Amino acid sequence: MSTYSTMRRRFLGDSSSEPSRASSPNPTVRDGEAVTLVATSKLRKLTQKRSKRRQFSVFGLGGLLGILIAAFFAQQHHVINLEGLMDLNLDTLFDAIPAGIVNDAKDLTRHERETVNYDSFTVGLHLQSQGVKAQHPVIMIPGVISTGLESWGTEEVSRQYFRKRLWGSWSMMRALVLDKASWKKHIMLDKLTGLDPPGIKLRAAQGFDAADFFITGYWIWSKILENLATLGYDPSNAFTAAYDWRLSCEKLELRDHYFTRLKAHIETAKKTSGEKVVLVSHSMGSQVLFYFFHWVEAAGYGDGGPKWVDDYVDSWINISGSLLGALKGYTAVLSGEMKDTAQLNAFAVYGLEKFLAKHERVELFRAMPGASSMLPIGGNAVWGNKTFAPDDRFNQTVSYGTFINFQESNSTQSPANLTVEESHAYLMKNSETWYQDQVRSSYSYGVAHSRAQVESNAKDPRKWMNPLETRLPLAPHLKIYCFYGVGKPTERSYWYREDRDPLINVTIDTSLVYGDIDRGVIMGEGDGTVPLMSNGYMCAKGWRIKRYNPAGVSIKVYEMPHEPDRFSARGGPNTGDHVDILGRASLNDLILRVAGGKGNHIEENYVTNIREYSEKVKIYEDP
Repeated sequence: MSTYSTMRRRFLGDSSSEPSRASSPNPTVRDGEAVTLVATSKLRKLTQKRSKRRQFSVFGLGGLLGILIAAFFAQQHHVINLEGLMDLNLDTLFDAIPAGIVNDAKDLTRHERETVNYDSFTVGLHLQSQGVKAQHPVIMIPGVISTGLESWGTEEVSRQYFRKRLWGSWSMMRALVLDKASWKKHIMLDKLTGLDPPGIKLRAAQGFDAADFFITGYWIWSKILENLATLGYDPSNAFTAAYDWRLSCEKLELRDHYFTRLKAHIETAKKTSGEKVVLVSHSMGSQVLFYFFHWVEAAGYGDGGPKWVDDYVDSWINISGSLLGALKGYTAVLSGEMKDTAQLNAFAVYGLEKFLAKHERVELFRAMPGASSMLPIGGNAVWGNKTFAPDDRFNQTVSYGTFINFQESNSTQSPANLTVEESHAYLMKNSETWYQDQVRSSYSYGVAHSRAQVESNAKDPRKWMNPLETRLPLAPHLKIYCFYGVGKPTERSYWYREDRDPLINVTIDTSLVYGDIDRGVIMGEGDGTVPLMSNGYMCAKGWRIKRYNPAGVSIKVYEMPHEPDRFSARGGPNTGDHVDILGRASLNDLILRVAGGKGNHIEENYVTNIREYSEKVKIYEDP
């Protein structure tokens, strides 16, 4: 029996069948009564407060397991090899743990499972009772974390992984832990071509299974699928357009014909239903879809012509779209770090470095050209200069405008404090030639300040993912809905120092804790992953500028404050977290209204100062 199976049996009981879902209430709504999205009292019934004794017991169990595993690895002097873990007898281990602790852990796990299944189908049932039903076909374009990658290679090195997911499953976890070198070889693309390495073949999983769960128990799109189903959606009128997020968009079409197939799915959906399509994108998926809008129009590419989007697409639901990048994407390719790694405790950092060192993480991120689409877009005009940033807040001690900061500036490795534009140049100067070539041949991160520049950029595929260098489709009937979470601290700038590792010249200065600086990281506004300026600027202001939206496409913004339930590991029905928002009750309600043809009733909702920040961005209408 595997380690995971043993743990599951001891804590969850027999795993031969899936746990039943929480029962779904049958809502009754009187005529004219406002729809309540989710009754939070239902969630609270599932999330009774745990006793302090139970919390202490579970903490003790985690501590005991941590000590045992730490002791097991303490004798390893090089990069950790976890194959020896399979020799641990977990039955013996659990027999040695007091029964009360094991039982409390079982109760905790059962409680968390019930919390994950909060109010299944409820949002859809409410709208169904109001007469809302499936109208437009729905096509979903997921983000990075939500698309599984599975192996189709038949070379000897790949046979053990055939049709197993090496991203987005327990197979990934097992391969990473027990066969790290092989996992890295499979997950990294060829550094020169940006395509499959010789003998390796990873492809995006397809269908709803590609994106409903990341790993068992960690849902991504499953709640949206549940609620769509209540309105009458099924595989005949809903589709998940999963893609290999490691590839640049150019290579995505070259290798997988992704955009050709997406165009065909949209055309077929309209032909079979008689209705234009609603496109729902999340995170990086919004950047991919924006690229598609240019590709599908362009002669020699999609050949759809300027009217194609208006003819086939009713609405674009942009969920937490990283339209101007994610700042943490920069530190990932610069030094293999972000807040999640920089703010670990000393023991955890030691374990992470021994298992997957920073230079390995940098190599991994750089060998996935698609990830570099997340580098910040808009330069100093959007992100600020050395004294000012549009989203600086009152009484802020350090401006966000200096994106990468150094306490000691005494060498080429630790220059003066850098703006976003200077940081990009610094990354290019201090990275391998193959990485520079991949980025420069695939992306552009600037700003087009005139209509003539925007029109010229329509012929340059490197610009197609940048909404500040290209325009929206010429689709006057298209409707865009920008739904994103706010109110969760998000990485905005960093403090660095030189690093002794010759392969990584700099590292986040985790010793620096002062004012707004928390272990080398300064937090700003956003959804925990994507900054507010990236989520909100184009929707609140950028696409109100004529050269970026010459057809006058309708734009609506709905911001959702992060109001997590403290007993839910995923934040509950009112979370604003970048990924967990996909299970948020009000977001599901909005998606279903648009899909059901009721999007015109949605009113804009602003809870941040994004409009005020946007007015300070140094991008203006044509003179």
